[in-house]
Amino acid sequence: MGLTANWSYPTTIKFGAGRISELAAQCKAVGISAPLLVTDRALASLPITAQALDVLEGAGLGRAIFSGVDANPTEANMHAGLEMYRAGGHDGVVAFGGGSALDLGKMIALMVDQPVSVWDLEDVGDWWTRANPDTIAPIIAVPTTAGTGSEVGRAGVLTDSATHRKKIIFHPKLMPVVTICDPELTIGMPAFITAGTGMDALAHCLEAYCSPHYHPMSHGIALEGMRLVLENLPRVYDTPDDLEARANMMSAAAMGAVAFQKGLGAIHALSHPIGAVYNTHHGTTNAVVMPMVLEFNRPAIEDRMARAAAYLGIAGGFDGFYAQVMALRARFAVPANLTSLGVESGQLDSLTEMALLDPSCGGNPVALTRENTRALFEACM
Repeated sequence: MGLTANWSYPTTIKFGAGRISELAAQCKAVGISAPLLVTDRALASLPITAQALDVLEGAGLGRAIFSGVDANPTEANMHAGLEMYRAGGHDGVVAFGGGSALDLGKMIALMVDQPVSVWDLEDVGDWWTRANPDTIAPIIAVPTTAGTGSEVGRAGVLTDSATHRKKIIFHPKLMPVVTICDPELTIGMPAFITAGTGMDALAHCLEAYCSPHYHPMSHGIALEGMRLVLENLPRVYDTPDDLEARANMMSAAAMGAVAFQKGLGAIHALSHPIGAVYNTHHGTTNAVVMPMVLEFNRPAIEDRMARAAAYLGIAGGFDGFYAQVMALRARFAVPANLTSLGVESGQLDSLTEMALLDPSCGGNPVALTRENTRALFEACM
């Protein structure tokens, strides 16, 4: 039949409001006695971060924090974090924040004592086997946004500052040993971050659902994840302290990352190089290109999207779903095109080459070529 695949599913997840209080107990349970909390600059001074550090300090685990994380983290951020990790004699990482902080926390845990460069561990073939698994530090993930889903993933995205390429670094032991999903931590997100991260979760679910690869478990999770986003993202945007909707969005984010084991596609293949070159917000960039990619993929996905629309309670099949995406973009004031994000037409050739190198290409329902990818970029301008 040809139905052959390799599947791996997530980790221990402690889900619920107020569960950040369990952070120290979970550290101790997995043998971490001197954690380094890794977060971004914006989060470092916020009360939720102080709350997490108070929990650690109150249990005798110190309050060490590294916050040198850029919006699109680079190897320079990683090396600075590694310096602090080694100098402090740490034995585990608490990755705390949005996708950037979670990914960089993973990179620090991975590269504590490796015989190879981080670029030698890119998600290509079996390159991950080059790493020494015994030196990878344990990771506890605490997401404070509802989008990336990195808290349930075995990879992290790191930008090569020399080439401006976003690279996916993979190792099975990058899966956090414990994830604490506390929706209370997401209440203070600015509206544009709530929207951007929520659209990222939608993009993950949508692309996984449309990917032609065989993974029926992820396929089903992607479909339900789309439902949760469409029903709850407008609620949290309008009413930021709606804890039930926040919890559903946090679930959808994790579901999106579980689902995209089935594959991503052109939305991410385009947005990764744009983020690397122009430092744009990843989820917002996904939202900008989403309708153009839907139209591009329409010949291959029209019937599938009609089935999704029926499940999601959307009339009109593909066109109805497309209209729903456009309505969300309008509601959240998403920029209309890549030109609005500052992308210059003179860069389209190099962006096309970068997109074709992105691993997300392989999951797109319509095979990406140099010609049609360039044309897709032009349609997004």
